Amino acid sequence: METSRSESYLSGFVPFALAAFLVGIIGGFTTVLGPAFVRSLNLDYNNTTWTALSMAIATATFAPILGKLGDAIGRRTTLLIGIAVFLLGNVLTAVAPSLLFMIIARFIVGVGSAAIAPVVMSYIVTEFPPEKIAKGFSLYMLISSCAVIFGPTLGGLLIENYGWRVMMWVCVAICVVVFLLCLLIPEKTTQKRNTLTDFDKAGALFVFVFFGILLCLPSFGQNFGWNSILFIVLLVASVISFFILWFAEKRAKNPILQWDFMKRKVFILSVLALFLTQGLMQANMTNTIVFVNYTQPENTIISGYAISIMYIGMSLGSVLIGPLADKFEPKYVLTGSLTLTGIGCALMLLFSADASVVLLAASLGILGLGLGGNGTIFMKVVLSGVPSETAGSGTGTYGLFRDLAAPLGVAVFVPLFTNRVTANVENGLDEMIAAVNSIRLISFIEIICVAAGIFIVLLLPKIYKKNKGVEL
Repeated sequence: METSRSESYLSGFVPFALAAFLVGIIGGFTTVLGPAFVRSLNLDYNNTTWTALSMAIATATFAPILGKLGDAIGRRTTLLIGIAVFLLGNVLTAVAPSLLFMIIARFIVGVGSAAIAPVVMSYIVTEFPPEKIAKGFSLYMLISSCAVIFGPTLGGLLIENYGWRVMMWVCVAICVVVFLLCLLIPEKTTQKRNTLTDFDKAGALFVFVFFGILLCLPSFGQNFGWNSILFIVLLVASVISFFILWFAEKRAKNPILQWDFMKRKVFILSVLALFLTQGLMQANMTNTIVFVNYTQPENTIISGYAISIMYIGMSLGSVLIGPLADKFEPKYVLTGSLTLTGIGCALMLLFSADASVVLLAASLGILGLGLGGNGTIFMKVVLSGVPSETAGSGTGTYGLFRDLAAPLGVAVFVPLFTNRVTANVENGLDEMIAAVNSIRLISFIEIICVAAGIFIVLLLPKIYKKNKGVEL
């Protein structure tokens, strides 16, 4: 079953672009939510790990499930459901009275995000002309990152002047407006829907269970101890759930995870590079916010300005670096953009207790420039050639691993940073000095990860063949 390309692909993309904008703008506002929330309840900063982890688990694990659902019930229906769930999660966030309630609320937000991202990507894959798919991904990245530019700064200002709950009600209002716009815009798509017959329910359950546990392992190990009973039980559960998932997917007539799509060399190597590099984005954002809270607690908006600069970098990277992969070998363009992420991480070695907004912005801005290029090029490399009838499933599967990268970065680097600060303070070190030492250690580790990512990217097969165009 082959789907023809719609001549009105750009006008049909409008609701999907609005949804991408929604996730980006709310994501920008809420980058400063975690520290403000735990501070209002007089909790330790390392509790930001649990709210971020909750949303990350939902965003990653539900992506392939809801992507496949979108192939069956339609992209528009899935998009509207996703925005509605996203709206509900933000309402619950605004009224959260406790840490547990907030964890649940952020999980629901993550489910909404997981419904939105795969249908946006699958629309680009199936509705954009083949020669414009890379530009479509650049447009998607540009919209997402541009939407975040002002979020951290405005969010920081709202929190400073009115509190984090008011900021969340602003987010709710934005969700309502976008939902109504998407509801009123007529659908323009050539999608032919699959059937829900033989939907892989067991696979869906254990995709959630296994990958959810996988995301929890680093945080539980660092917070409760690698030798703790809780971590060991979780580790055993991950192994058991992996084998159950494996056998469930082998027996399924219509599996959630597409093995033919995943076993390609470009997919495996790209995912490895993603795990080593793209996870730095959210980890460095969160660590920068917490670092400023440790060292300059009276300045609640300086990190917001710096993070906005990072997303300006991502916007520029998506439009300046990403499209270069249409003209030059993608793996060499990736090498350059990954080098920029390494430079951004290296600048963290210069952070001090009185680090200026210029230094914070330079570090995150250069990192963002590289990440913007990386994200666009990885989508082009991995998603080229995905069959139209399984585009939602394929983009959802890629989304699972892409969205696992950043949460694992958060799960590893955020607890590593906060727990080292706590341990050093308990050993008598001044809190500001402990924060500076910890952020520099994180920087050194991340530079090593970027170098490994570049090595893996250079192993990617060439996409362009001499006089033969593009090999998918």
